[in-house]
Amino acid sequence: MARLPMHGLRRTPEIDLTGEWQFRLLPHGTWKTVQVPDLWTMREDDDRPHYTNVPMPFPEVPPRVPQDNPVGVYRRLVDLSPQPGRRTILHVGAAEGLLHVTVNDRDLGTSTDSHLAAEFDITDAVQAGPNTIRLTVHKWSAASYLEDQDHWWQSGLSRPVRVYTVPDTRLADVRVVADYDPQTAMGALDVDVSTDGLDHLPESGWTVRIGVLGQTYTAPVNPRLAAATPPRSADARSVRPEPMLPADFDFSGLVGLKASGAPLKGPMRQAAEMMVSHSHPTVRPGTATFALGDLAVRPWSAEIPRLEGLDVELVAPDGTVVDRTSMEIGFRRVRIEGRDLLVNGERVLIQGVNRHDVDARTGRVVSRELMLAELSLLKRFNVNAIRTSHYPNDPYLLELADELGFYVVDEADIEAHAFTTTVPHDPRYLPEFLERVSRMVLRDRNHPSVVIWSLGNETGYGANHDAAAAWVRRFDPTRPVQYEGAIAVDWHGGHGASDIVCPMYPHLDALRAFDGDRPVILCEYAYAQGNSAGGLADYWELFETLPGLQGGFIWQFKDHALDPDGDGRYRYGGDFEDHPNDGPVLLNGLVFPDLTPKPAFYEARGLFSPVSVASDDSDGRRLTIRNRQFFADLSGYELELRVETEAGPTASRTVPTPAVAPRGEARIPIPDDLVKQLDDALALTVTVRTRQDSRWAPAGTEIAVHQVTFPRRPVVLPHGTAPTEEISHPLLRTPPRLCLWRALTDNDRAFSLDNRFERSGFFELVPVEGGYRTAWGDEIAHRRTIRQIGEADWVLSERVVLPEGTEDGLRVGMEFILVEGFEHARWTGLGPWENYPDRRASALLGTWESPVDGLAVPYIRPSENGGRGEVTRLEVRGPAGTVRTAHAPMHMTVGRHTVARLEAAAHWWELPPSRETVVHLDAAHRGVGMACLGPDTRPEFRLTATEYAWEWRLTLSTPSY
Repeated sequence: MARLPMHGLRRTPEIDLTGEWQFRLLPHGTWKTVQVPDLWTMREDDDRPHYTNVPMPFPEVPPRVPQDNPVGVYRRLVDLSPQPGRRTILHVGAAEGLLHVTVNDRDLGTSTDSHLAAEFDITDAVQAGPNTIRLTVHKWSAASYLEDQDHWWQSGLSRPVRVYTVPDTRLADVRVVADYDPQTAMGALDVDVSTDGLDHLPESGWTVRIGVLGQTYTAPVNPRLAAATPPRSADARSVRPEPMLPADFDFSGLVGLKASGAPLKGPMRQAAEMMVSHSHPTVRPGTATFALGDLAVRPWSAEIPRLEGLDVELVAPDGTVVDRTSMEIGFRRVRIEGRDLLVNGERVLIQGVNRHDVDARTGRVVSRELMLAELSLLKRFNVNAIRTSHYPNDPYLLELADELGFYVVDEADIEAHAFTTTVPHDPRYLPEFLERVSRMVLRDRNHPSVVIWSLGNETGYGANHDAAAAWVRRFDPTRPVQYEGAIAVDWHGGHGASDIVCPMYPHLDALRAFDGDRPVILCEYAYAQGNSAGGLADYWELFETLPGLQGGFIWQFKDHALDPDGDGRYRYGGDFEDHPNDGPVLLNGLVFPDLTPKPAFYEARGLFSPVSVASDDSDGRRLTIRNRQFFADLSGYELELRVETEAGPTASRTVPTPAVAPRGEARIPIPDDLVKQLDDALALTVTVRTRQDSRWAPAGTEIAVHQVTFPRRPVVLPHGTAPTEEISHPLLRTPPRLCLWRALTDNDRAFSLDNRFERSGFFELVPVEGGYRTAWGDEIAHRRTIRQIGEADWVLSERVVLPEGTEDGLRVGMEFILVEGFEHARWTGLGPWENYPDRRASALLGTWESPVDGLAVPYIRPSENGGRGEVTRLEVRGPAGTVRTAHAPMHMTVGRHTVARLEAAAHWWELPPSRETVVHLDAAHRGVGMACLGPDTRPEFRLTATEYAWEWRLTLSTPSY
């Protein structure tokens, strides 16, 4: 007995085996009670999570299995009541490793593929009453080489285990093609129903009944076909036989004539058609087919995810409904025409993210509640597409994608990253390639959200890929296939395995230069490790303007740090004594493990907004509102306006949303009371909010904020009267001092930057006469003039000359540290969230307030964080007093930790408690870029000058009691 074929039916479990199981980790563990789903690596000291990006965690080569191979045994007693005429099915949602199933000590089969369900018919092994189900998971197998994803190595049962029963004669699977023709606005529905237990009957009398769109349709189950044999001539000698065929009739060539397209007329054509149907039948026994056309339907899209119910029933000859299933379908069409991927005839833009299964507490055991929370957050941040990197997700996630509205790239569980030159060419792995891809397609083909099939990830390119792609194209011609490895070294090649050019982390110049014959949709880009994703707006400028470019999938959605103890101390590679490891490389999400958005996600939210806003230059009293959507108008949103001033924001006003058609624009008047406030304004802010409640957000949820900014008045500093040599004040723990270094981000450490910042020596500045000496002995000239304005009120003029040959830097500015007792910050500049010179397209100009403790961004591996740009005024206050600065626009950072402390800590939770306040004001600050994987920040955001000069004002005051 073996694993059952994959299908896409919804089966209701009669026994949910979620909950207590007995578990033992061999060879030395003892039996204990655990909660399934469960990954033993999240709790067993003898086998902990192990993180590698590319290498396997053992030295063997395919297909060898390491001798050190942990085995976990899950055991449970289950009361069953076998029923005559019904089969009992065991459903294992996912087993991470090689699964071996026994029931009552009877071997029932094995399964690989850690991210697809395995089902077993256990009928012949069960008995009435208690039954022992044993699920044995071997951590390593020959298939492990195909699961070398950039993620934790884990082991156990990561998805639910269930039992259900089906009748002996039953529905086996349902294939649905719900097409929508954008030219006629009509739908067509093809439904192919396959059965078990009927394909042997020459005349069945069974039927299939479907209900859809308020109508019911019935079709017979096709009978078994007699084997086709050529007819024989009759032995007719008693009576002269009459001729039945023309004298020149060539029976053997008739099918070939029709196949060749040769002209056939009258009886010859009819005879040919009869011969073809007899010798090459297309009807499959045991199936029923429906082809419905000219249906008045409303199409499905990610913007308007309309679903229709489909009910399918298997009906016995006596009219009894023997089996039934139901599903939600969506009418939509996916096509590639030239360089465009079209959904319902529209060249949509893919505003996507890569998503892995991960929960900090439970590893890859992900609850339905968490899946809904994740997808709801993605909707609120205007993400419209998900790549299931790098394996099929839980079927429930696709149900949510259908309902909430996402375009999904469904990816097979194939990544042999450590053996890219061998595994894709190895015929021993061909069955696994075909099985993993085909089972994914069989399970997920009826989901309207799935618009592209992916053959896997980072496994080189070989014949195994071409074979899998050929199978998919033949089996499901309604969707394109993609695979990055096929085009990795030649964007004009790889047609055998990829209908889409889907590169990873391309340079912007490569995208500008490419002139190909297929759509370009980046499968990974905007690498978001730590404080990163600088330059995201540059990609979207190209996506919005250049033909053939249609967006991509940011790497990635969520940090993969683990917190198995629930103590808030997130761990990454190496923290479980896992060697070899790739350290913090899995900390590259747009959100933290608890789903708190990082500032880079707010940048994406603004770029992905359904609305863009611009000033109408004709009179300055109107706004141009553009609908970026392809199918929906703007009736689902409301617009809220407010004016930003130096004193803070004015009261908000909600204005009527114009009826803007998809891809259209309209002009709306600015209310008169707001127009009167624009003379002294910094900006006019437009907040986009949802109008109605939905499953993913209540009415009034903010989904984007845009601005029209106005010229800023220059900051005029007073002329001081009394030059001063030094600044000293009780509020200053350390006075203003030159700082050229930031706590390195992961991108600053990138191999491609070749230690350029360390070579500067700016991480250590030793005061000398006239300036500083770097760690490598280079001289930095720093001339400062201090003019006293009043008591504890100074204007400082700074001039800094860096060593000749300085090629790049991180910051040029001042650092000063305040004593304890400062709790709040107020600034005029960009905010409210962290922003940097190359990641500020969605930052907002205004006057903002925040607790000092709320300004830092707690990247799990500490680094430069919390910066805000274009700041002209800063106020830090608390019980100790008030500190104010004024200056031309500068880059500001206010926090509790010095650069040295940030760099010394490997985890944010290792930072020592601190109540002092560290202030940085930078005349120049480098962008953050994406250099770990992708382009560095653009040249204009690098610090390549050697001379800098600026003025700023510092005012300190203590409370007067």
